[in-house]
Amino acid sequence: MTKPKIRHLALSVDDPFATAEFYMNAFDMHKVGETDSPLARGVYLSDGYICLALLNFKNDRWAGANGQAYRGIHHMGFDIDNLDDIAESILNAGGKDFAGRPSDKEGDTSTVVYEKKYYDNNGIMIDVCSKGWPTDPEKK
Repeated sequence: MTKPKIRHLALSVDDPFATAEFYMNAFDMHKVGETDSPLARGVYLSDGYICLALLNFKNDRWAGANGQAYRGIHHMGFDIDNLDDIAESILNAGGKDFAGRPSDKEGDTSTVVYEKKYYDNNGIMIDVCSKGWPTDPEKK
């Protein structure tokens, strides 16, 4: 089993597109995707390795414990090999289950990347995904 790696950070912001322009201009990041899902409206940027999601959450459920009004670092995501193995590790370490991917009945979920969400022992949200994160600027 490959060691899990942090590949994704998400910020809760007012305007994902204006924030994306800032990070692209200030840090030469590349836009690798957009989302307008039942969870949030947002932009995915990358430096070639880390995916930075700039999200404006649509409701308190998906915004999580801090709610829609919170601005700042929202969650992080880990690239993992196997959802079942990591679930056992997270729960045994004191983490708590939050949610899987939203269902199609909630709306278009085609731009949702993560596979499963948890809270760590401090209540901080964690995404896990075995399919990788949008990080390659060539895959716009």
